Amino acid sequence: MTGAGGTPGGTGRFFWGLILLMAGLYLFLGSIQVSNSFSLGYGLFSVGGLRVTPGLVLIPFLLGVGLIFFNARNVWGWVCTAASVVMLVFGVLASLQFHLRPLPALELLMMLVLMGGGLGLFLSSLRNFSK
Repeated sequence: MTGAGGTPGGTGRFFWGLILLMAGLYLFLGSIQVSNSFSLGYGLFSVGGLRVTPGLVLIPFLLGVGLIFFNARNVWGWVCTAASVVMLVFGVLASLQFHLRPLPALELLMMLVLMGGGLGLFLSSLRNFSK
């Protein structure tokens, strides 16, 4: 019977490393606050010096939906609608901001030790432990 990574041994290290790594990542990601600055006046991106805002993205969306309701087989209606939805999703994701909440140094060190130690144990379990 082979262990972690197809090598003999290391199964215990594999699972302990995985548990420690996941616990550290869980605590670290739980400490991150996500906010956004998405609004109708916020520029998503620029095209030829023209700032494209979410409000401007809604114009082709409305045009596309109108074309789809007029004729569902109209390819341009589907293209306008799909492109507008993609641009809106891109705009929302691009406007996200991540901040680490204020936390004590001991808590941050515990997270880093859990992640680093777990990763070390996990990777060391993939070595060959046969003598």
